Amino acid sequence: MSTTIKQLENLLNYSAEKNKVISKNIANISTEGYNREDIVFKKMLDENSNASLRTSNSKHLPLISMNGKSEKGFDIVYDDSFDGTSGVNNVNIEREMSELAENTLRFKFASKKVSDYYKSIQNVIKGGGR
Repeated sequence: MSTTIKQLENLLNYSAEKNKVISKNIANISTEGYNREDIVFKKMLDENSNASLRTSNSKHLPLISMNGKSEKGFDIVYDDSFDGTSGVNNVNIEREMSELAENTLRFKFASKKVSDYYKSIQNVIKGGGR
């Protein structure tokens, strides 16, 4: 499997998990004392950017392994800040809805690219449209 498809798979996994977290935040907008959650994207970015790095010289810096990484490559964190928008907790519906829209676009992009990749493989297997 190519590196690009693996990265797109990671993006799809991230987007699906991000959607769950956003949905949970929206569902708890009226829950007193609820702290909004978010996903740390940096770990997934580091994993994908380091995945294709190769050292060709012994003087190159080695890749640093990530200890404590979650099973999916990103962690859920709690936002302790209180912006007081809802008056009950720190969930801001406008921010959550904009993140949901952005995440939806990200998911659609990745799923379209993966779909196109497998359609091209299918086309090659069938003989290139003969």
